[in-house]
Amino acid sequence: TTLFVRNSRGVRLTEEGELLFRYTSTAFDTLRHAEDSIRRIHELGVGHLRIGASNTLCKYLLLPYLKSFVKEYPHIKITIENQSSLHTLKQLDNNNLDIGLVARPDNLDSYHFISLGEIEDIFVATGTYLDNLKLRENSSDIFNNANIMLLDEANVTRQHIDAYFKVHSIEPKHILEISSMDLLIEFAKTGLGVACVIKAFVQADLDAGSLVELPLDKPINKREVGFAYSTKAFLSESMLKFLSFIGRSNS
Repeated sequence: TTLFVRNSRGVRLTEEGELLFRYTSTAFDTLRHAEDSIRRIHELGVGHLRIGASNTLCKYLLLPYLKSFVKEYPHIKITIENQSSLHTLKQLDNNNLDIGLVARPDNLDSYHFISLGEIEDIFVATGTYLDNLKLRENSSDIFNNANIMLLDEANVTRQHIDAYFKVHSIEPKHILEISSMDLLIEFAKTGLGVACVIKAFVQADLDAGSLVELPLDKPINKREVGFAYSTKAFLSESMLKFLSFIGRSNS
């Protein structure tokens, strides 16, 4: 196809040449816009980070990290999916999330895991509830007589506690299932029963005396929590910045 012709006056586009020129001009404009967008991403640190965490870990552990991270990288968009640790790991496997805040996975071959430390599960209640329970039941068998408030069975924390009950042959008679750790804490402070909670999340209440920790003959094994991401994941610029931030925050 002839795109241009030469004559004594110079070069002139043919009809086909003008058609191709319009298309190529649009294409080069699109490429320039793309280059400008990429340049802006690098200059401003624009990006997107997808994080998964349970409601409990999100509120008490993730949010303090995000507050400082967003301040340092204000142009990175954060998407948070609240779900169980088990579901978060599945989402990491399917590449639907970049990173998750979870209990330490059993299979570390599939994940990189950055530990944030251990958490301890305890049983708490108000002193008034325990005093009234002793008067009413005339027995020290808390698990047999008290309202035992636990997270629902799909929760990893609940599964950890159920395993503890099974190992030590404990069969609570009155179980109340609560949907969130926040509600467990509030129900315990209201005097509705004995709640299984994470100790660090009620330390201020224990120090103030509004809640009392129940002594256990056999303490519940501590659990490790941290950030996990798939060993097969592509690490975006946003992800690399977040990993660097975690390393600096934990050092």
